[in-house]
Amino acid sequence: MIEKKMSKALNNQLNAELYSAYLYLSMAAYFGSEDFAGFSNWMRIQAQEELTHAMKFYDYITQRGGRVILTSIEEPPSEWHSPQAAFEHVYEHECKVTGLINELVNLALSEGDHATNNFLQWFVAEQVEEEESASAVLQKVKLADDSLGSLFMIDNELGQRVFHPPAEEK
Repeated sequence: MIEKKMSKALNNQLNAELYSAYLYLSMAAYFGSEDFAGFSNWMRIQAQEELTHAMKFYDYITQRGGRVILTSIEEPPSEWHSPQAAFEHVYEHECKVTGLINELVNLALSEGDHATNNFLQWFVAEQVEEEESASAVLQKVKLADDSLGSLFMIDNELGQRVFHPPAEEK
């Protein structure tokens, strides 16, 4: 059975993951409206990943005998002044999520909740990948420096991204 304090914190993270999906869908819509289909695709895939993360929290809370409480999801921004500004936002957001995951790990350790700590280790590793992925695209966009030809090439590359659901754990 999961303790109330941990259950509340995990429910808050579930909401944060849903917000992340909402944010990336908003970015996908922005890029779509700017005729950057590849950037839009990258963001749609990112949104799918975040929904998968949210469901991992949902399932874990339920598995541990807690109750999932769904709360309002904050409205995300809908405009960015450039692809670089959007990916700066992505990178900053992923760093923020890393901090949230680290706070959950700290709480699990302080509460002696080893099962939740074990569960959260997947997210610790995942956040390393999330930050690296966002940083890599941001660096490419910065190098493009508003060159439409370079942005077109990046857009084409990002259009190749496909969603790979995480492997099921036993």
